[in-house]
Amino acid sequence: MRLSVPLGASTAFFYALGYPVGAAAVRAATPGTVLVSRFVASAVILAAIVAVARLEWPRGVQAWHAVVVGFLSQGVQFVGCYEAMYAGVSPVLVALVIAMNPVVTAAAAGMMLRERLSRRRIAATVLALAAVGIAFAGRVMDVGHVDAAVAWVVVAVIGLAVGGVYQQRYLTQGHPIAVNTIGVGVALVPALVFATATPQHVSDPAQAVWTIVVLVIANSVIAATLYLAAIRQAGAAAVSLLFGVIPSIAALLTWAILGERPDIGVVLGLVVGAAACFVGNDQAPGRGEAVNVTPSTVSTGTRSGVRHRG
Repeated sequence: MRLSVPLGASTAFFYALGYPVGAAAVRAATPGTVLVSRFVASAVILAAIVAVARLEWPRGVQAWHAVVVGFLSQGVQFVGCYEAMYAGVSPVLVALVIAMNPVVTAAAAGMMLRERLSRRRIAATVLALAAVGIAFAGRVMDVGHVDAAVAWVVVAVIGLAVGGVYQQRYLTQGHPIAVNTIGVGVALVPALVFATATPQHVSDPAQAVWTIVVLVIANSVIAATLYLAAIRQAGAAAVSLLFGVIPSIAALLTWAILGERPDIGVVLGLVVGAAACFVGNDQAPGRGEAVNVTPSTVSTGTRSGVRHRG
């Protein structure tokens, strides 16, 4: 089955929407405030969906595996992303780095699970590093050095990638939405720690409210649902190709919503990053092997709906 254009386009759009809206949110309130508010609201809504639909929860040790995955893939990732945008990193740059997750995950799996990397994925890893380097060149030149804001983006993608590898290795039970609900709830722990350890304030209450509402409804609910539908229709490998275009859509939305136009370095990085995603996709749909494709981005808290190897 091939991914239909309407479903693929809507999935990519709602994922990409989270980047500029997330950037707008941390301009109205500090990241800790945004994260705690979003995670609480998302957990309540997702838990209600699980209860009404009577979806399967992971049980026993599987529930603890879901806790670890949620802490890394949700908590660490989003703290890193939101703090980076709060420190001035463009949401397009954040989107580009997070979209490299399938490539970074493949490399991490090679080290942590001793999986052999194909030549295509080695080439994709090199392209991904080049894409990020090219895209960040302008910021490094402006600041004069690699600042802490860049480090926060690196923390975000490492948390997401390591969480994805852990999920692939250990998490084998539970409906994806139920697993996602646990993840969002657990992510409250690092979010609360971060909020407690840093000064918090709300400079624009109205903007903070509407942006958090959009993040919860459009991303945690709508984007998650569309993502699962896309996986069901076309398989993980086909859906992973969307992450080659999500940063470009995020760039257009950032321009439209925030009025920020990407510089030439970012544009080149987007092109090379898209190439990395396409080159690294050497898994054929339907082969039954787990492919971690969730950007689980600033924009959403969903986890993959594919089967995972135990």
